[in-house]
Amino acid sequence: MAEQEYFKSALSDFTYEAASGGAIRHLTDLGYTVKQICEQLSFPTPYARVQKTVWQHLLATGVILIQEPGSGKGGQEGKAEYAVERDQYGRTSFRRVSAAQEKEETICWKERTFEADGTVSGRKLAVYLSEKCKENDGEAYISCRFGKLIREDTVEWERTMNRLNERQREYLAGLPWEERICYHRLDGRMQEIAVKLYAAGSLREQCYFKKTEERVLLR
Repeated sequence: MAEQEYFKSALSDFTYEAASGGAIRHLTDLGYTVKQICEQLSFPTPYARVQKTVWQHLLATGVILIQEPGSGKGGQEGKAEYAVERDQYGRTSFRRVSAAQEKEETICWKERTFEADGTVSGRKLAVYLSEKCKENDGEAYISCRFGKLIREDTVEWERTMNRLNERQREYLAGLPWEERICYHRLDGRMQEIAVKLYAAGSLREQCYFKKTEERVLLR
């Protein structure tokens, strides 16, 4: 019975992968939100499953980490994958394999603080983040408490979302944030989100610049 369930699960995963998995990961790499990806797929795929695939891909590619950068613990959990095998009679079977994990280096961070008062605080942060990300060749992250906020303070979560534009809200709301602090690469989109929330006074996070080994508290 257990083998039958395993085979059904593997077959379902294989069918899903062939129909939608590759397309979802490709669109994720292009910057599409979960909502936009669902609208692009020709094969009917549940929204929650698209969310899961996007999240797993962001973890696998290091866009999102679930451990603090530079902690030496790595950024992703083990991920199950299935290999297709055929015997001499052409019968198909599925074998569960695990994706290889890379061990991350441990960094002894130099502590810094960024603080900008006044109406131009967002502009100052935008310039600062842009320069630091270039200096660190894109190896920069920002801590994200969205998963904890969604579950522990829905009023503040709604207030945070209302401070963003529709495109930014759609991206954050589409990700199945875990109930822990996660770390998102400071790409162009996350820089914009950080600047918008910081200017509104609702961002108290830390940035991690790996090449220069700086951990910067935003105040």
